[in-house]
Amino acid sequence: MNAQQKLDFLINNPRLDSQLKEIAIKVRDSERISFDECVYLYEHAELSYLGVLANHIREARHGDVTYFNRNFHIEPTNVCVYDCKFCSYSRMIKQREEGWEMDVDGMLDIVKRYDNEPVTEVHITGGVVPKQNLAFYAEFFKKCKAHRPDLHIKALTPVEYYYIFKKAKLSHYDGMKYLKEAGLDSMPGGGAEIFHPEIREKIAHDKCTAEQWLDIHEQAHKLGMHTNATMLYGHIEQYWHRVDHMERLRQLQDRTQGFQTFIPLKFRNKDNQMEHLPEVSVIEDLRNYAIARIYMDNFAHIKAYWAMISRDTAQMSLSFGVDDIDGTLDDTTKIYSMAGAEEQTPAMSTQELVELIRHVGRHPVERDTVYNVVTDFKDVNFDKEPKKNYYALPVVN
Repeated sequence: MNAQQKLDFLINNPRLDSQLKEIAIKVRDSERISFDECVYLYEHAELSYLGVLANHIREARHGDVTYFNRNFHIEPTNVCVYDCKFCSYSRMIKQREEGWEMDVDGMLDIVKRYDNEPVTEVHITGGVVPKQNLAFYAEFFKKCKAHRPDLHIKALTPVEYYYIFKKAKLSHYDGMKYLKEAGLDSMPGGGAEIFHPEIREKIAHDKCTAEQWLDIHEQAHKLGMHTNATMLYGHIEQYWHRVDHMERLRQLQDRTQGFQTFIPLKFRNKDNQMEHLPEVSVIEDLRNYAIARIYMDNFAHIKAYWAMISRDTAQMSLSFGVDDIDGTLDDTTKIYSMAGAEEQTPAMSTQELVELIRHVGRHPVERDTVYNVVTDFKDVNFDKEPKKNYYALPVVN
């Protein structure tokens, strides 16, 4: 059966809970589900049911296409003025000797390492320190564009920008405009965590508020920039907090249409102030991806970071609403590995990513940051099989 037939079969099951049936009919008819219906999914829907609905939406929008890109990360510092309880990566100012702080030329040296490589994006994010200010990033963006004009700069989150603009005494709009003119192309989705104040106050009390985070994205959208959005799940939040978080994003997207991708991020409990909390299961990961795909009806893409959740789980997620698994990374990020992710050396060749996608019956497409097709790998044959360091999984429907 195809995705449509599976959904019809599910709807016609006489034993299906009446409210779940109503939600399934809404999905079939491309109608938006409500806040309360989303909470009901979290509380009552089984994984198999959610997979049918999410995969129906995914295939209606993207067919079997699964996107990835060729990218690398620059993490300018892991020293930070903020004290987020879930963070395994940053070091407070008083622990500066345990961290690193790069200068503009050091960051540019990383860019130059890829001069002969077909990467399309540099992803920049890290801690927040006073000297990496507006002038610092404007200088780097200008030098990066002068050196490699075609390289897309996806940089920093509202957490960094709020601090930078406040110190520079600039409005969010003027600050984003200034940095766009310096070479900034788009913004990643980090720093969102959980928006509701009763959770945000406990896990990230001193960083920007939900309203400030959302406003900085809105100003970027007004300037014609595309951005992403994340949600940190699986710690002290309740299900309705997740729905509240997604609802705020959905409302902003209704106004601006500036978000490209929603990225659920799994809380990892290694070496942080919340390490006493157990991590949620892979089943909960897949349920969360599926519900995100069902609820975030105005987001084109749902992404799973393979480096955060493992290659195996990333493969499975492609049957639960996910259509993007991020990029090659080239072992240039420590954010995931320091938090206890399975990938302690997160790098994959293009060939490995293509084969990972193919092994679960999906169609690999390399994209640029704004989802223009760079290379369609559907019929591309590689000269040599890569050495596999993951297990090929069957297609999960």
